[in-house]
Amino acid sequence: MEHKGWKRAFQEGETGRDSIDGKGCVREFGARRGCYRLAAHQLLKEVVLLERLRHPNVLQLYGYCYQDSEDIPDTLTTITELGAPVEMIQLLQTSWEDRFRICLSLGRLLHHLAHSPLGSVTLLDFRPRQFVLVDGELKVTDLDDARVEEMPCTSNADCVLEFPARNFTLPCSAQGWCEGMNEKRNLYNAYRFFFTYLLPHSAPPSLRPLLDSIVNASGELTWGVDETLAHLETVLHLYRSGQYLQNSTASNSAEYQRIPDSTIPQEDYRCWPSYHHGSCLLSVFNLAEAMDVCESHAQCSAFVVTNQTTWTGRKLVFFKTGWSHVVPDPNKTTYVRAPG
Repeated sequence: MEHKGWKRAFQEGETGRDSIDGKGCVREFGARRGCYRLAAHQLLKEVVLLERLRHPNVLQLYGYCYQDSEDIPDTLTTITELGAPVEMIQLLQTSWEDRFRICLSLGRLLHHLAHSPLGSVTLLDFRPRQFVLVDGELKVTDLDDARVEEMPCTSNADCVLEFPARNFTLPCSAQGWCEGMNEKRNLYNAYRFFFTYLLPHSAPPSLRPLLDSIVNASGELTWGVDETLAHLETVLHLYRSGQYLQNSTASNSAEYQRIPDSTIPQEDYRCWPSYHHGSCLLSVFNLAEAMDVCESHAQCSAFVVTNQTTWTGRKLVFFKTGWSHVVPDPNKTTYVRAPG
């Protein structure tokens, strides 16, 4: 059976990993066999973690092959599911719904790491490049710098979380461990690399206060991972159920004529953020929200409801400048603003 994914192999001079440089190790220490074993050990540790920490937001490991010989170019080969690199500039241009999905994925991952079968796990090298996107879900792929044990301590002074912008001092427990340091490290990194950029911008106005609370609390570490995830799940429920629209006071002053089994192939305009760069393609909860969106866009005179849905079950809708050329399409329904 052939698995679609990507392969990482340790080779002298080419490992594909910043943290494992076989050629540099051999050059510095002159111990070729030892360097191969060191690199293979680090990769094997990651393989074990991928197996033990299985979760929808941990990259799936399909298999691996380990051969303890420096004469074999591929000493350790791992095969995983295929993922796309996380490009933050591109993510900032995507819809809020997709950006929220990434933050929700991260919240679920951090909850899993905080309560894993191995204990609380922290990612010491926590950066966007340690993650990939698989069908819109964020997954961690690089676990070779993961740490399982909490930091030992004799006083609170030993429990300082240091970041470029600020530091946090956590309590030292009676058992001699820094309380919650692993999950708090993960959470603050999630804030500074993901939440602060992806969560609030272009979000539905009624959800902004809750989203701002999530961002602020994770930035101040006033919440733990459990409470952060609970609030993210609340946002998902409000958004998916349409309850975030209940406080909307907007009323549809215009009437729209329904034209079933039809579409408008042209007469597009651009809006942001859109699921399509050349047109205004947005997701809506229901027909009333589609009308509200059209009313709020000065260019909009019609919209086309497709049979496509987003990951939350919302309909994808094209918004149009006019309806001079309506054509048959069994998978779409057109709504045009009535004259007058």
